[in-house]
Amino acid sequence: MTEEIRKAYLLGVEQAVHLLAAEEVARRWEKESALPGMTVGGLAGHLARSVLQVEWFLDGGTTGSEPVSPVRYYARLVGTSSPDSELNAGVRARSEETAAAGPAAVAGQARAARQRLAQRLAQEPADRRVAVLHRPGEEMLLDGYLRTRCVELAVHLDDLALSTGVHCPVPGATLAVAVDLLVAAARERHGDRAVLRALARRERDAEQALRVL
Repeated sequence: MTEEIRKAYLLGVEQAVHLLAAEEVARRWEKESALPGMTVGGLAGHLARSVLQVEWFLDGGTTGSEPVSPVRYYARLVGTSSPDSELNAGVRARSEETAAAGPAAVAGQARAARQRLAQRLAQEPADRRVAVLHRPGEEMLLDGYLRTRCVELAVHLDDLALSTGVHCPVPGATLAVAVDLLVAAARERHGDRAVLRALARRERDAEQALRVL
């Protein structure tokens, strides 16, 4: 399982690096993206952080606290559908901070990080923990965190491709990890009955149970 997750993550990273280097992304950097209130540059910065943060988290110290599961990581989120929520405001701020370096620098940082991670992830043990730096005191198992990054890569590769008109499909392995995790998070948040209705009886899906992000 460890090898499969890390391969799926690195496939998504490779595609992200390719898209971040696209000329159309640089040309539209200051334009509004497909996400309201977020520029193409901000969205590119957010996508790049799913590569850069893995290195940052690996380099952070751990405290030995009980690791948060990737399902719980998403199931507990609040304010995901509101652009003005504290959650989304924080995401935009961190993304724009990364984007401030400019398109060439962001693409170069992601490319260099991919090369290092390809070697580093092959050496990290299955029980490796990482600190979740934007949630002080929290830790995750590395492979659990990589599953969340597969979600972010899959979702935002699609967002950035749509925003720029660049054909850049999400790798199947990355997409499969993302869908599995998001459905599991929906089940924990809403329960199986609500998820069943969302899948099979949309007219009864008052809770929009499959909406996690």
